[in-house]
Amino acid sequence: MNKFIKNIIYFSLRHRYFVFFMTAIMIVIGIFSYRNTPIETFPDVTNTQIIIIAQWPGRSAEEVEKFVTIPLEVALNSVQKKSNLRSTSAFGLSYIRIIFDDDVDDAFARQQVFTRLGNADLPEGVKADVQPPYGPTGEIFRYTLKSHTKDIRELTTIQDWILDRQFKSVPGVADVNSFGGEEKVFEVSVNPDLLTKYNLTSLDVFNAIQKSNINVGGDVI
Repeated sequence: MNKFIKNIIYFSLRHRYFVFFMTAIMIVIGIFSYRNTPIETFPDVTNTQIIIIAQWPGRSAEEVEKFVTIPLEVALNSVQKKSNLRSTSAFGLSYIRIIFDDDVDDAFARQQVFTRLGNADLPEGVKADVQPPYGPTGEIFRYTLKSHTKDIRELTTIQDWILDRQFKSVPGVADVNSFGGEEKVFEVSVNPDLLTKYNLTSLDVFNAIQKSNINVGGDVI
């Protein structure tokens, strides 16, 4: 052991410039690594994962499982390099998590999911959304809105148009998922007697309302 150490010292003294040169390179590499190494309180050491959420308001968990979750699972089963696919069906909500192999990056995983997501046969009005990327500590807070003076429809409006936008403006927040509530909608009830009187059909009323909602350019009457 002493002979080995003596040889190292002898080599360093005979090749001092080489030793200085290698020391300088190590210092440069160390500074570069120090400035570019990400430091996290909770480092993400998990595999790449993609989360798909689909909402079908007013439907039971059994209906969501049968008509939303299972078609999504069938369409996404052919995703390449996946290691696991897990799903949860709740009242009006389908939640699917796809976990990929260790060497898969987020861009490749999302491309695979988006390519096959369009093949899912979902009910009319149901759209599956791919969530923004985040780590295992991504879900940090759940909350509910309650009020003694506002009804549930007003609370939903506050959530969608005020709180949602404020939360998303916070640095580091990837997304906000709203669930439940009632949205403000306008309904038209037709009178069959008046339709017969004016020689109209329900389709005529539907087309007239649809055309009244279009946007046109200026200077057009």
